[in-house]
Amino acid sequence: MYDIPGRGVVNATGVFCDSIRRMAEPGAAALVAPSQGAHIVLERRFLPGRNAIMVPKTDDGRVLFIIPWQDRLLVGTTDTPVEDVEAEPRAQPAEIDFLLEHAGRYLQEAPRRQDVLSVFAGLRPLVRAGSGRATSALARDHLLREESGLVSITGGKWTTYREMAEQTVDAAARVAQLPARPCRTANLPLHGATAEAAPSPLRVYGADAGAVQALASAGARPDWAVRLHPRLPYIGAEVVWAAQHEMARSVQDVLARRTPALLLDARASIEAAPRVASLLAGALGRDAAWQTHEVAAFTEFALDYLTPEILAADFPTTSVVRAQRRRHTK
Repeated sequence: MYDIPGRGVVNATGVFCDSIRRMAEPGAAALVAPSQGAHIVLERRFLPGRNAIMVPKTDDGRVLFIIPWQDRLLVGTTDTPVEDVEAEPRAQPAEIDFLLEHAGRYLQEAPRRQDVLSVFAGLRPLVRAGSGRATSALARDHLLREESGLVSITGGKWTTYREMAEQTVDAAARVAQLPARPCRTANLPLHGATAEAAPSPLRVYGADAGAVQALASAGARPDWAVRLHPRLPYIGAEVVWAAQHEMARSVQDVLARRTPALLLDARASIEAAPRVASLLAGALGRDAAWQTHEVAAFTEFALDYLTPEILAADFPTTSVVRAQRRRHTK
């Protein structure tokens, strides 16, 4: 632990906002009403074509969307109040059933749990608006609060992150008594921004796509140009690039964060983990023991992205061990 002096502190910790605020003010009233949103990913065969589906009102008043994404279908979302927030939220069985039932009404055929390629959940740091209101009814506005030298920002959406950041930095500068300066990010391009369309699937790298392609075509390692897995669009060069230029230091970094491989197909990601570990080990100078540990750690993490039916069918030993662990911890 380190003590770092500062003239102001920014609290931008999402659903953990209130726990940080109470480090400064133990009696601070809660600002955040955490809400979980779950998603499932299906094969494109359930909705051929390029069109998406948006259901404005489900049986309980939520909005449901089914969107073509990365040659898959993304189905979401739920709005479930959460009391105890976790760093790694897990979709609840009822949320999976809700998404499958409602999606089945509009797709070419009704998907089953066995058809789910990946299931994942996230937590929304919604701003409270009185007691008794469902999280689905809370606005997605953001809130900025200054308390005891602590500047807390919570709520909001991805689409308003720049405005939130500008307001937060301005508030932090006032608290720290720093000279005011104009914000320069309103029209600042993100790294890799380009007007040119890069070859698919490396287009996600934008201006860096050519460098990634050059790495794959260098010839030093022919496997760098080969897909990590037949069901995933990513190649070996992307793992090396992530290690060299994007600070990837683990298999989880590559398959769950630098690429959305885990979200696209959890089983394929688990099967690709040994190759990713080998590529990372070469780029980072790690040994065989490190690779074994990384594969095991990622597999344990990725199993939560499978439905119970797939977990029991494909990983029966792990499924039994996990069930026993849950019984003993209750």
